[in-house]
Amino acid sequence: MTQIPSKAQILEWVAEHPDANSKRDIAKAFGIKGAARIELKRLLKELEAEGQLERRRRHYLDAEKLPPVTVLELLAPDGSGDLFARPLEASGEGPAPRILFVPRKSDPALGRGDRFLGRLIPTLGEDHQYEARLIRRITASPNRITGIFRKDSEGGRILPVDKGQDREWRIRADATLGAENGELVQAEQAGPRARMGLPYARIIERLGDPSAPRAVSLIAIHQHGIPDHFPDKALAEAEAAQPATMKGRDDLRALPLVTIDPSDARDHDDAVAAVVEEDGGASIWVAIADVAHYVRTGSALDREAWGRGNSTYFPDRVVPMLPEALSADLCSLHEGVDRPVIAVEMRLDAQGNKTGHRFHRAMMNSRASLAYEQAQAAADGTPDDQTAPLMDAVIRPLWHAYALLKGARERRQPLDLDLPERRIELTPEGRVKAVAFRERLEAHKLIEEFMVLANVAAAEELSKRQRPLLFRVHEEPSLDKMDALREVAQASGFTLAKGQVLHTSQLNRLLAQAEGTDFDELINISTLRSMTQAYYHPENYGHFGLSLKSYAHFTSPIRRYADLIVHRALISGHGWGKDGLSHDEVERLPETAIHISETERRSMAAERDTTDRYLAAFLSERVGTEMTGRISGVQKFGAFVKLDETGADGLLPIRAIGQEYFHYDPDARTLVGSDTGLEIGIGQRVTVRLAEALPLTGGLVLDLLELEGRTLPRGPGAKTRGRGPRAMAVKSRLAEVKRATKRRRKK
Repeated sequence: MTQIPSKAQILEWVAEHPDANSKRDIAKAFGIKGAARIELKRLLKELEAEGQLERRRRHYLDAEKLPPVTVLELLAPDGSGDLFARPLEASGEGPAPRILFVPRKSDPALGRGDRFLGRLIPTLGEDHQYEARLIRRITASPNRITGIFRKDSEGGRILPVDKGQDREWRIRADATLGAENGELVQAEQAGPRARMGLPYARIIERLGDPSAPRAVSLIAIHQHGIPDHFPDKALAEAEAAQPATMKGRDDLRALPLVTIDPSDARDHDDAVAAVVEEDGGASIWVAIADVAHYVRTGSALDREAWGRGNSTYFPDRVVPMLPEALSADLCSLHEGVDRPVIAVEMRLDAQGNKTGHRFHRAMMNSRASLAYEQAQAAADGTPDDQTAPLMDAVIRPLWHAYALLKGARERRQPLDLDLPERRIELTPEGRVKAVAFRERLEAHKLIEEFMVLANVAAAEELSKRQRPLLFRVHEEPSLDKMDALREVAQASGFTLAKGQVLHTSQLNRLLAQAEGTDFDELINISTLRSMTQAYYHPENYGHFGLSLKSYAHFTSPIRRYADLIVHRALISGHGWGKDGLSHDEVERLPETAIHISETERRSMAAERDTTDRYLAAFLSERVGTEMTGRISGVQKFGAFVKLDETGADGLLPIRAIGQEYFHYDPDARTLVGSDTGLEIGIGQRVTVRLAEALPLTGGLVLDLLELEGRTLPRGPGAKTRGRGPRAMAVKSRLAEVKRATKRRRKK
C-alpha cells in the first residue's frame, strides 16, 4: 500500500523544490500512484484552506514566500537611486516583500512600470527580502490615464484629459485611493479591457486641483511619464561635486569667449569666440561645458540622466536632465568664472569653407553672459555698457565669421524653414497673460550656425578616429509625403518640381515662392510636416534637412544625453582621461539610441500638449468670438484651421461646415458639398467662430462662417444637417475633436 506523506513532509518538500512543485511533481516524489492520488489531492486542498500552501497555475507554493520565478513590475528609483520591483501576485497577507532589482551589464534597460519575468533570490538584507534578476522583459508599463475623477456610489469614473482618449474609465470603490470628486488623478488599467462597457482602472496617484495655477505642465509631466524628482543619491552626488582643476587641461582663459543665450536663461552650456585671419578667413572657437567630468558612467547621476534622456521645457518650468547644482552652477559657463570645457577650434577660408579643426579639453573663463538682444544691438551699432568694450575683440569678429558661414550655407542649401515660435507669457500666478511670437534675430542664426559647424566637426573627428558614437540622423521624406506637399503647393498657387533625387534646394525654391505671401506660414508648416523625424543611431545615415553627410550632437550636454555620449567618445578618442566612453556603453549604444530618441519624442509631445492647453485656456474667455485663419489640413471628419492671431490649431467638425452634406475626396484632399459642389481645401482663408475651448484637453472647436470672404451657400438638404440642441452639440464636438486629433497624429 502506498504511503501517503504527512502535511509537514509535503511542506518541507515544496520548500526544498520551488522549481518543481505541481501536483504531478509531488506525487512522483513520494511514489503516489493510482487511487492514492485522491488522498494527496485532499491533503493539498486542506493545506490551501489552512493558508499554508498557495496554488498558482497548477503549482503549489509556500504561502509566506514568493515563487522563485515570478512576474514583477519595476518601480521608480528610491531615494538612494536603487531600483525595486513589486510582485504582481501578492504573497500572503500584509505588505508585499521588498525586492531589489539587480540588473546585469547585458540586460536591456527597463523603465518605471515595465513588467518582466524575474528570478528571485532570498536575501538577509535589512531593507529588502529578495533580489531579482531579469529573465525576460514581458511588456512595457501598463496603459496609464491622467484625468479628472468623478465620484459616484460605486466608486467613480475618470474623464481623460488626453485629446487622444475619448473613453471614460470606471474606478471601483476600493481603487479610488481616497480621491475627491473633481480631483486630477493618474490611474492605470486594471485588468483586461471589457468587450462591452467601460474599462476598469485603479488610481495610483492624486495630483490635486486641475484648475490650480501651473497645473497645465503638471498634467503633461504625469501624462507622459516624465521624471520630475531626482533621487537623493543623484542629488547628493551633484551637491558633493567640486570645481575642476587645470590638471590635464589646455588653458583657454585668455580667449575672448562669451555666452549668448535668451535673457531668462539659467544655464549656459556653450561659449563662442572668433579671430579674423589675415587672408579674410576666420578661426571659430566653440567651447562646451565638460559635463562628462562631473557625470561619470554608472553613477546615480548618469543613470538618472540616461533615464530622462533630455531636459523638457514648459512655459512655467523646466524639468532638467541634471540637478540644478550642476546644470545652473558647476557646468554652467558663468561670466568671470573658470569652467572646464571641451572646445573645438575650426578654421574657415575666405569663402567660409571649413579647412580644419582641433579639439581641446580645457579651462575657460567667460568674458560676458550676453542676451541675444544685447549682442544683436551691438552688432547693429548700438552697444550698451556691457557690450561696448567687447566690440573689437568679440562682436565684430563673431559677425565676420558668421558672414563667412552664411555664404557657405547658401552653397550647401540646407532646408530653410522659417517657422514662428510661439511664446506663452504667464502672470506670476501662472495664468496666461499673452501669446506672442518670438523675434528671430541674426544673433540667433549666428549661434545656430556655429553650433552646427561644431557638431559636424565632432562627427568628423570621431569618424576619422574610428570611435563609436551616436549620430544625429535625418532621412529624406517619403514619396507619399512629397506628393502631399506638392498638392498643398499647387492648391496655394505654387509649384514643387518632381525629380528622381530630392534635394533640399527644391524645397527651398518652394519656400521662396511662398515668402511674403498669405501662404508663407502654411507652406513652411506643410514642408515641416512632410519631413521624417530625426533620431539617434550608431550608424551614419546623413542629415537630409541640414544637407550634411555627417552630423552628431555635441553642443548641449547639460540638456541632452546624446551630447554627453559624444563628449565621452571624444575623451576616449583623445586619451584625455578615464571618464570617457566605456566598453559597456559602446555595447549599449543601439539601445541608448532608441531610448533617447523616444525620450526626445516624449518631451516634444508633452511640450506640444502643454502649449495647446495654455492656448485653449487663453482662448476660453473668447468663446463666441469671430477669428480669421487658414485651412491647414482636411480629413473626412472635418478640417483643421490655423488661427492667425495665436497660431493655434482648431477643428472644424464636418457637421459645423455649412448646411449640406460634405464628402471627402482623398485624392484632392478636399471636402466637397453634395448639393452646391463647394470645395473646401488646404490654404483657403476662412472666418470662424470659436465654439468651444477646452483647457483640460487643449482642444479648440470652430464653426465656419466665411470661406474666402464669402458666406457658405445653403444646400437644399440643409435642414437634415442642422446642429441640433446646444447640449448635444457640445458633447459631440468634444468627442470629435479628440478623435480627430488622435487620427491626425497617427498619420
